[in-house]
Amino acid sequence: MTAAFIHPFTGFFEKTFVITEFELRKLRHDFTELVTRALQPALWLLIFGQVFSRSGAMHTGNIPYLDFIAPGILAQSVLFVAIFYGINVIWERDLGIVQKFLASPTPRAALVLGKGFSAGIRTLSQAVVVYGLSLLLGVKLNWSPLALLNVLVVVVLAATLFSTFSLIIACIVKTRERFMGVGQVLTMPLFFASNAIYPTAMMPGWLQTISRLNPLTYVVDALRTYMLAGSPSTFSLSQDYAVILLTTTILVFVGARLYPRLAT
Repeated sequence: MTAAFIHPFTGFFEKTFVITEFELRKLRHDFTELVTRALQPALWLLIFGQVFSRSGAMHTGNIPYLDFIAPGILAQSVLFVAIFYGINVIWERDLGIVQKFLASPTPRAALVLGKGFSAGIRTLSQAVVVYGLSLLLGVKLNWSPLALLNVLVVVVLAATLFSTFSLIIACIVKTRERFMGVGQVLTMPLFFASNAIYPTAMMPGWLQTISRLNPLTYVVDALRTYMLAGSPSTFSLSQDYAVILLTTTILVFVGARLYPRLAT
């Protein structure tokens, strides 16, 4: 009975990883994508971070502003990469690939989760870039193996979350032009209504409420706690993980229900 209970879950994860591997193979045809994506965090850290750290306009307690912003820039990079991942699904619909996926016995949730994981693995290059720049700029990083592992896990989970959200948008709007417009509208509010570049204590009360409902806030909090040496968590790390995992689970479920609509 135990084997019969475990087998469906094993099959689900096997199919999820097959979809992940299929998506990652696309990098072989456009490896420069990873290089060009490195420019954005570099600009934010080298220009925005340097200017505001010298101005003293941001009050971040005992943490230097450049240290404070480094995890936020990593979270921003993950968000910006993942939120436009859904446009690939629209391309696949136009090429007939979505119809082939839907005709296969692969569960819809495995399709959605596999695509999300592939986006998560792609964004690991952003973590390498941000860590390299932070090291050069003198950010006090936590090099504990456990902390580094948790950073990688949070990055992958965050990218899975936002790429799945992106896929849901693609299933609703169905065209590349509409998708780009909606993606641009949603990205900045998610970013600025979080604790990525300033503490939530500096926000007006209504924005603090929105920030607490924003999953990016919990991603940044977890990254800041694990990336920086001696940085306390604003929330508890268990709460950060719980919000990220619960939100991802809900979005995968919704995405699995909406994915067949993309082919119609």
